[in-house]
Amino acid sequence: MGFCLVNNVAVAARHMQAEHGVGRVAIVDYDLHHGNGTQETFWEDDTVLFVSLHQWPFYPGTGGPTEQRETTVNVPLSAGSGDEEYFLAFDQVVVPAVEKFRPELLLVSAGFDGHEEDPFAQMHVTADGFRELSSRCAALAPRVAAVLEGGYNIATLPRLVAAALEGFSLGNTTAG
Repeated sequence: MGFCLVNNVAVAARHMQAEHGVGRVAIVDYDLHHGNGTQETFWEDDTVLFVSLHQWPFYPGTGGPTEQRETTVNVPLSAGSGDEEYFLAFDQVVVPAVEKFRPELLLVSAGFDGHEEDPFAQMHVTADGFRELSSRCAALAPRVAAVLEGGYNIATLPRLVAAALEGFSLGNTTAG
C-alpha cells in the first residue's frame, strides 16, 4: 500500500519456521503505521502472534480496537502519544499477550517514524523511548531479531537505530 514492497518480518518468520524448526513466533510492531500486511498474512495462523502498537486512526486505516484475535493484538494509540503511553500499553497489553503465547522467537518491526521529529509522525517517542521499547522486547523471548521499518527523518534515524540496538542488547541480558 505504498510503504513496503516486501514484508521483511513475515519473510523472516516463515523462514525461521520452515528452515530452522521454530514453532511459535511473536511479532511486535512499534512502527507508526499499523502493520496491515503482517496482520493479513498471519490472521488465521495460530503459530504467529502479531502485536501492533500504532497511531490510530491513521494510514492505512486498519488496526482499530475491534480488529482483534487471540493471536492478533492491535494497540491503537492516540496522536500525540509518547514514551509513557507506549510503555503503559507495552506493560498492560504487549507483555501479557507475549507471555501467554510463549514464543520461541520474537521478531520486532522496528519503525522509527513515531519519533517526535519525524515528518510523518504525530507521535512523540524519544530516542530513550525506542531504547526502552527495544530492551523490553528483547526481554520477552529467548531469541530476538529486528527488521528496520519506517523512519523518515534521515538526520535522526542513525541515532534512533543506535538507541534501539543498545536497548536490544540490554534487554537480551535479562532474557530467560
